[in-house]
Amino acid sequence: MLKEKIVYPEGLPLNCSVVNIVDYPIHFHDDMEVIFVLDGSIVLKNGYYTYTMKKGDIFILNDREIHSYYETDEPNVVLLLQLDLSYFCKYYEILRNSFFVTDMKDGEDESLERLRDILSRIQLELLTPEPGHERRALESTHCLIDCLINDFQYFAMEDGKFVNEPRAKGNKILTERLNRITDYLYENYNRRLTLNEIAEREHLSIYYLSHVIKEATGLCFQDLLNFIRVEESEKLLLGSRKKIGEISVESGFSAVRYYIKYFTKWFGMHPEEYRKAYTGHVKSRETPARFTTLPAELSEKYLLEFINDVYDFASHRKTLMVAAEIDPLLLAGNPSDWKEEMQSLLLEHALRPGLEGLELLLDLGEALVAWGADYIVTAPLEKGIPIGNRFSFLFLHLGEPLPLTAYRESSLEEMRETVSNLTGRAEFLIKLAGLSGTYRLTRCQFSRECILEGYDKAVGDTTPTGKRERLAKRIMERPVPSVETVHVADGLAIPCFLSGFSTELVLADLIEY
Repeated sequence: MLKEKIVYPEGLPLNCSVVNIVDYPIHFHDDMEVIFVLDGSIVLKNGYYTYTMKKGDIFILNDREIHSYYETDEPNVVLLLQLDLSYFCKYYEILRNSFFVTDMKDGEDESLERLRDILSRIQLELLTPEPGHERRALESTHCLIDCLINDFQYFAMEDGKFVNEPRAKGNKILTERLNRITDYLYENYNRRLTLNEIAEREHLSIYYLSHVIKEATGLCFQDLLNFIRVEESEKLLLGSRKKIGEISVESGFSAVRYYIKYFTKWFGMHPEEYRKAYTGHVKSRETPARFTTLPAELSEKYLLEFINDVYDFASHRKTLMVAAEIDPLLLAGNPSDWKEEMQSLLLEHALRPGLEGLELLLDLGEALVAWGADYIVTAPLEKGIPIGNRFSFLFLHLGEPLPLTAYRESSLEEMRETVSNLTGRAEFLIKLAGLSGTYRLTRCQFSRECILEGYDKAVGDTTPTGKRERLAKRIMERPVPSVETVHVADGLAIPCFLSGFSTELVLADLIEY
């Protein structure tokens, strides 16, 4: 089948992988595809033009473009990204029928560097099996689309191929007009179209419109229309057995000789010759795509080379893993000792804005079941032992597994700076052995932003702001609550995921045996 149906993971409107390409036969699809060569080189055939892509090169395959790619005589590593336009067009109407060109004279252009960085981050996030990694990859994909719209929808034709034209960036109105015109041509190429019809739609004179099209694309109106007709006819040539005369009519040409003339102009051969040469190279069951997906560790090595700030990115991805299995009926020590120690910490002026979760935990008046440098587990007592159906957990991500007492000597300003600069993530899993039943988990997370707002107030950072800024601060200073129900048979496992300097309080209550 010439048309490829792309299947996306459930809940994620994109596919991304790092592969070694052998041969990906001729096909097209309704979605956008980005090809980014991380190492080596490949050959890309896109319609009538063939490119040799080398390390660092990026090509945007717009929807419905017929293309194929295959290996050269050197090894290759390629990132392939596919975007579900049925999803993204809900946010960016311009994406449908857009034409993005990344072929630039300056391979070190700042916008290209940014594009490489974003593409690498998307795949690196997907390679990280942590909660929220798909959301972060999706956020990066929105950044990618913004970058494409802002920097890569400006083009001109040079030596028979489209190249990026940065000089047109400042003329947004002209770019939007050209998008409308090309959209209309693609939707109506198979019937008679005149420059006058387009001019009336755009409320322009035919003379000015003719100049605009020629200036922007390097083609006059009729040549641009015939180029689109020829380009679209390739699907019928390779995907059907229709005769050349039928294809000519369905593509909008008034006579077969004109179709043959313009097809030969762009593709360098007669349509029948083209059909004979390439029909056997169409993607199908008999001619499948041949490629190998790289392991995550090896992929990461190539991707990190294109990250602008590797140290910053690596520090944000660094995850502290904390796991412990606890006997819920044993106490960790003298019930009063740990409370006195924790209450003394709350008296420390510099620590208090970051320990609201600890303050709430102490208010429960429960006994200590277990503790570590970055977690505390408590429970109410009955006759000197934990009741067994109610437990409280406090998780703390302080960057390193340091005891809270390590920050005793810090000032408010120093603590605020610590909170502000701390990155990285933490993943916790505390299991209380031998428990069963249905538990309600009530969570309250004090995020890095929430704690920072507390320190801003404590240090007197009350810079006058507008109404929206005040609302934003009110939102950020509030903890994030959530409630869930879990069913357990042989132990209650409490997971927790924190990012930056943050804490989370979790109340586990048995609601059904």
